Amino acid sequence: MSLDPALRSRIESLLQSNRVVLFMKGQPNMPQCGFSAKAVGALGSLGVDYAHVNVLADQDIREGIKIYGDWPTIPQLYIDGELVGGSDIIEQMTNSGELASVLGVPAPDRTPPSITITPAAVEMLRGAVDEAGAGAALSLSINAQFQPNFQLAQFDANAIAAESNGLRVQFDLASARRADGITIDWVDDMRGKGLAIDNPNAPRPVPAISVADADARVRAGELLLVDVRPAEERAIASVGVPFTTFDGNGRAELESLAKDTAIAFMCHHGGRSLQAAEEFRGKGFSNVHNVTGGIHAWAEQVDSSIPTY
Repeated sequence: MSLDPALRSRIESLLQSNRVVLFMKGQPNMPQCGFSAKAVGALGSLGVDYAHVNVLADQDIREGIKIYGDWPTIPQLYIDGELVGGSDIIEQMTNSGELASVLGVPAPDRTPPSITITPAAVEMLRGAVDEAGAGAALSLSINAQFQPNFQLAQFDANAIAAESNGLRVQFDLASARRADGITIDWVDDMRGKGLAIDNPNAPRPVPAISVADADARVRAGELLLVDVRPAEERAIASVGVPFTTFDGNGRAELESLAKDTAIAFMCHHGGRSLQAAEEFRGKGFSNVHNVTGGIHAWAEQVDSSIPTY
């Protein structure tokens, strides 16, 4: 399949303007697929500056880059205009030190993390490894949001690996740094039944703020309220106190504020606003909150004149 000349020119311009370009799904601070998240984690572990292209926001680029490099999947990493490969190749080159060499940055620290696995967890995890048969290994990845994911993988003698109570666990480079000091336990209590991981490196949850407290603090001029819902939802129901939105240049204006500005994010029920709060905390904002229950709770507990939907 041939590539439209205008689209080819767009891609080549991107590659000529930036030494390192990652074509991915989503943004580096919020990848929209696990493979893109792994690529971002690998580059982040090397401290590399790179340009990124969110292919989900540009359908032409999404399909065109596959033709341009004759590579069928996303993400794709280019260095000096040349295709390096996708997520697996990026991870392999990062772990081996080859990617650091290509980029001219210091080799990554491959010191295994210090981990603790309780006997109860060892029993459950070892059983899964034994069932997988010879050559199987336990792998633990921890993404940028510090969400853990256990998988069975091929045993790799060169992988970063740590052992506790006789059980070996493999890590990719980024996960190894995020895993240092973790405790893995098996629980069967009010939390449920399964593995529980205590990670001292994970950021504390975004603080919640009640609708009553948010209302009072906004009225007192102590808090900036941001409604992250789109305009069509705000047209149905909006609070009766001052608030701002992401419309137009709203996001950029918020990002330009002092990092200690008190900001509370609100949506319909609290899910989208939590994501926004986490995003801004990732940008360095230290005083962000999520409005518990969103506009629905505001209508029920603060202002009954607000419609519910």
